[in-house]
Amino acid sequence: MNQVYEPLPVSFYQKETLNLAQSLLGCLLVKETNEGLTSGYIVETEAYKGPEDRAAHSYRNRRTKRTEVMYKEAGRIYTYQMHTHTLFNVVSAGIDEPEAVLIRAIEPNDGVSLMEKRRSGRKLRDLTNGPGKLAKALGITMDDYGKPLTEPPLYLAKGYIPKDISCGPRIGIENSEEARYYPWRFWIKGNHYVSK
Repeated sequence: MNQVYEPLPVSFYQKETLNLAQSLLGCLLVKETNEGLTSGYIVETEAYKGPEDRAAHSYRNRRTKRTEVMYKEAGRIYTYQMHTHTLFNVVSAGIDEPEAVLIRAIEPNDGVSLMEKRRSGRKLRDLTNGPGKLAKALGITMDDYGKPLTEPPLYLAKGYIPKDISCGPRIGIENSEEARYYPWRFWIKGNHYVSK
């Protein structure tokens, strides 16, 4: 029988977005599917600060079918598609404050053989060291969009508190003017699974 974890309460998510992006590091991201349970420790995040942040989908309060969940309460799932990949974000801040944290990389924990099946031919390090890779490895899909992170099938559980966190500019947002330089990417220093 797979380990069953206790989801973190909604109060965990009710903090300022940059703080949340750092608090998420070391948390266990868990996905339960018919194929089995997979999980990994979050080792890299990126914060997106809504209307004032040119790199955010909700810049200037842009409100579309895609971004609608960002306007809801913290602790919901924001998934979106980029090219052929699903990317997973944690909605942060308050209602009508459309901010979110992208989960960029995890360190595999439960269900590694299932992750290897979903990402066949990849070395262990390459299973989850990027936002699209970890979603595929865990079985995160657009069906998870909008659901609360406080209950299965996709949720966060208590992990560990990292000793050393680094920060730097976010990745892949070259045409977002000054926002590309904000040091809003956070990662566990020295972790083998960080994306870059």
